[in-house]
Amino acid sequence: MPDRVAHLTRTRSAPCLMASPLLVLTLMSLIPASLAGAQGGKTEVFPVQKAAPATVFIEASGSETNLRRQLRVKHGVSQLSSSTSVIRFSVAPTGSFGFIPPKLLAMALITQSPDLTIEQVPPVSNAFEIHKLADGSGMLVGFVEASLKPQLTASERPKNVRLGLYSNPSDKASHIVAVPLVKLVVDRMPIRLNPKEPGSAVLLDMDLQSSANRTSSQVGP
Repeated sequence: MPDRVAHLTRTRSAPCLMASPLLVLTLMSLIPASLAGAQGGKTEVFPVQKAAPATVFIEASGSETNLRRQLRVKHGVSQLSSSTSVIRFSVAPTGSFGFIPPKLLAMALITQSPDLTIEQVPPVSNAFEIHKLADGSGMLVGFVEASLKPQLTASERPKNVRLGLYSNPSDKASHIVAVPLVKLVVDRMPIRLNPKEPGSAVLLDMDLQSSANRTSSQVGP
């Protein structure tokens, strides 16, 4: 009889020994990835889709310098460091701003280039200003007519808006605005307002769309 009990004990313990490693593996597979990362393991980070930033329209009047300062403060951006004269937007630090010549900007938008080259200081007097927000999104700065405000306001904006963006203020376009790069579509080169002056303000016609259409490396997601 004792031999029979011992035999039954041995035969029943084997499945338990086999099940134990399987149970451990199963429990390990249930450990959250964030916990594994905290313990030193690598975790895969998937890109996060986020909404494009809203257009910013400043109604205040003032000098060009003052208006640009107000918009920079609102976006929380500062000028690129002096050690960075020219840099790709994709690798520029967040919370910074730079400038791009009108022709290069137009070509990038026309060809749907995934990246822009920006400079610390305006290379020309009619350069466009680019802001890189804290979340990596890109904003194009320019000046528009006051009549465009209702169309540019997020809550009132129709599906698409045909937008004439000026590089510098004028009597006709005196309000500074920032529009999200991911929503811009351009089909023509900029027009210089005074053809006899290479550095005069330019007008760039574009479509401001309701949905993002450009790649995330330029604008952020």
